Amino acid sequence: MTTDTSSTTELGSYFISNYPPFSLWDQTHIPKLEQALNSPPESDCPLGLYIHIPFCRKRCKFCYFRVYTNQNAKAIEDYVQSLIREIDLVSQRRGLTDRELLFVYFGGGTPSYLSSRQLRSLRDRMSAHVSWDRAREVTFECEPGTLSLDKLKTLREIGVTRLSLGVENFDDKILEQNGRAHLSPEIHRAWEWIQQVGFAQVNIDLIAGMAGESDDNWERCINKSVELCPDNITIYQMELPFNTVYSKEMRDQGVASPVADWAKKRQWVSRAMDRLLDSGYHISSGNELVRDPQSDQFVYRDNVWRGCDLIATGVSSFGHFQGVHYQNLDAIEDYMVAVSEGRLPLNRALQPSVRQLLIREMVLQMKEGHLQAAPFAEKFGVDILNEFRQAFDNQCAAGYLTVHGDRVELTRRGLLQVDSLLPEYFEEEHRAVRYT
Repeated sequence: MTTDTSSTTELGSYFISNYPPFSLWDQTHIPKLEQALNSPPESDCPLGLYIHIPFCRKRCKFCYFRVYTNQNAKAIEDYVQSLIREIDLVSQRRGLTDRELLFVYFGGGTPSYLSSRQLRSLRDRMSAHVSWDRAREVTFECEPGTLSLDKLKTLREIGVTRLSLGVENFDDKILEQNGRAHLSPEIHRAWEWIQQVGFAQVNIDLIAGMAGESDDNWERCINKSVELCPDNITIYQMELPFNTVYSKEMRDQGVASPVADWAKKRQWVSRAMDRLLDSGYHISSGNELVRDPQSDQFVYRDNVWRGCDLIATGVSSFGHFQGVHYQNLDAIEDYMVAVSEGRLPLNRALQPSVRQLLIREMVLQMKEGHLQAAPFAEKFGVDILNEFRQAFDNQCAAGYLTVHGDRVELTRRGLLQVDSLLPEYFEEEHRAVRYT
C-alpha cells in the first residue's frame, strides 16, 4: 500500500475504499455470503444496488477498472441479458425479500456507452425483478463523448436523478496524453444538453495530477468548473495502481512516473478548495465539494460508508451484504457463463469481524473530514477515542486533526492526505499488506 506522504507518485493503490484490504478476500468466504443472502433481512438496514457497465470507447492510461473497448451491439446485448439474469437470480434470495432500494448506482466502465434503446430495454427488463421508482437517488456515470440530447432525455425518463460527468480536465492536450476518449468540445456540448434536460443533481469529476498538468492549466480547470457551476465537484488525486498502462510502462520499460508528486497534487487540490469555497461551495469530503449541503447529498456514498447492504451486479463489481464483503467474477466470459448456468457469479468474499466493520466505517467516514464518537458507541459499543487513542494522539500531534469533546476534525493538511493516514487505524497485520 502506498502511504508515502511526500515522495514521487510510485506504483500502488492509495485511495482507501474498504477494509479489510481487498487482497485478503478469497473464495473460502463465499459460503458465508451465500448464507447471508439466504438469511432473513436485517431490520432497518438500507439497501442499494450497484450496476457495472464495463464498456468504454477507449481505455484511459490511468484506468485500473475492468473495462472492454470497441464492443458491438450484439456483445452489449449479450452482457445486458446476463446482467438481467443475475438481477433475477439475486432478487429471489431471502435476504432481499420485500426490501426497497434506497439508491442505485450505474458505474463503469462507461454506462453512457449504451444507446438510448439499450438503456430503455435494460430498465424495462430490470423492472420485472427490482424497482427504483421510490429510490432516493439513482446515479449514472457518463463520458461526455457518449452523450446526446436524446440519451440524456432517456436517462431522465428512466429515473436517473444524479448525473456524474467524467470531465477530468478541460485541456485537449492533457486529455489526449492521458488516453481519454473525449475532448473539450464534447464536454461543452454535453453540458449544454444536460442543462436543457435538467437533473436533480449534476456532478463533475476532475483529476489533479494527470500527466502533463501545470499550475496555469489547473487554475483554468478550476475557473471553468466554477463557470459551469455544477451541484457537486469531485476531485481525485492521480494514483498509479498496478494494472494500468502507465504502471506497465514504469514496470516493464523503466519509464519515470508521469504523474505529479503528492505534494504538488495536494497543493493543487487545496488551491481548488480555496477557489470553490470562495465561490460558495462547501467541503463534503477530501474529494468532494457541494453547492448546497442540504440538497446536494450523495446518498450512495453516505450509506456505503455507514455499512448499508450493497448488491453488486455485473462483471467484477463489489458489494457488501449482511456483514459479508464480496466481488463478482472479474472476466466477462466467466461472468456470463456463471449466470447462464443459473449461478451467482461470485469470485471472492470476506466476512469481517465486528471490530473490522467498526474500523471500516470509521476510516471511511474520516474521509468526510470529521467524526463523532457517539454514533460508533451506539452501533458498536466502542469508544473510538479511547480504542484508537494512540493513532488520534499521533495524528493530532502531527497537525493532521484535532479532537474536541467527542468530535474529531481533520485539518486541511490532514484532509488533503487522509488516505495515507487511515492505515494507522487498521489492525497491525493489515498495515503493510498490499491493498488490492
